[in-house]
Amino acid sequence: MSSCTITQPAQKQNVGMGQTALAKAPGLLCSVLGSCVGLALYHPRLRTGALAHIVLPTASGRGALPGKFADTALPHMLTELLKAGIPREGLVAKIAGGACMFGVSGPLQIGDSNIEAVQTLLAKENIRIIAKDVGGQKGRRVTLDCSTGELLVEIAGHPKKVL
Repeated sequence: MSSCTITQPAQKQNVGMGQTALAKAPGLLCSVLGSCVGLALYHPRLRTGALAHIVLPTASGRGALPGKFADTALPHMLTELLKAGIPREGLVAKIAGGACMFGVSGPLQIGDSNIEAVQTLLAKENIRIIAKDVGGQKGRRVTLDCSTGELLVEIAGHPKKVL
């Protein structure tokens, strides 16, 4: 989506820091997250999804990859989905990540700030969060399966979760 590519059938696409991507079934979108938040938008009827790897809560006027900031990632994703013929009506969200990677909590905890920003923006856009796996002290690998809408969450030393 920032350099948006629609994945081909059965293709797995890695979504790096600050990037967004769009895929139709049976595409897979994957990302590895620490304090960053993975925002997955999915349209169940059209079996199409998007994933953003959000690094910081707000752009504050900084120009960069639209997926890098929560306040630019969500509008960018909605625009790109609409361009691909996916209406916002029917979209649902799943979020993961936002870990406190260094065991230090407090007002400057970026993971918590990212989680709060994403949840607030989704609420303003009336997009329902149907599942989340956030916080904690370990990073995650997430994979959005556009065939099913499932978000697989893998944390080292923990059982896999399907959201």
